[in-house]
Amino acid sequence: MTTNVQYGFYIDTTKCTGCKACQVACKDRKDIPVGINWRRVYEYAGGDWVTNANGTYNQNVFAYYTSLGCNHCNEPVCVKACPTGAMHKRREDGLVHVASDLCIGCSSCARACPYDAPQLDTERKVMTKCDGCFERLAEGKNPSCVDSCPLRAIDFDTMDNLKQKYGNGDGHIAPLPPESITSPNLIIKANVNGHRDGDIVNYSEV
Repeated sequence: MTTNVQYGFYIDTTKCTGCKACQVACKDRKDIPVGINWRRVYEYAGGDWVTNANGTYNQNVFAYYTSLGCNHCNEPVCVKACPTGAMHKRREDGLVHVASDLCIGCSSCARACPYDAPQLDTERKVMTKCDGCFERLAEGKNPSCVDSCPLRAIDFDTMDNLKQKYGNGDGHIAPLPPESITSPNLIIKANVNGHRDGDIVNYSEV
């Protein structure tokens, strides 16, 4: 689908401290129910301890954080998986939205999305997800997650503007899925310890 403008996110994992201010601000904006997080902060950790011949130890243990929500992809698999057309990509700004009146809560979109963006509201029995704070955009404001970050590790703009400011980024670091799956509108600045998939010992949502 061709859009008039395409918005997206920039995440600087060299700055993110895992404070979750972005996650809290996102929940507060829409009073999102317990158990649903449209934006999530993940900790990525790895490394090992190595015994030297003289009995001493060296280590390369590391951890870093990244904030992740919907990436409003160019090829959103959630849209393709939706049987009713409820999940759709807006032509005017490229944001992926859920039409609640069409959604049947089947969770097909959630199973398809490699970023775990769509989440089921069990009370209303409809899927929910990051909507790019489209109401705030209409008022000339940033998304809540952007303005809440104390270290300005998140930015949001048209992809053309983001690429002018930050370039194309460092690619997706583990354990994010390959960009080729959905063509996400996400630019990542990698932490010095940023690794590609397969190098990480463990990771978790914090």
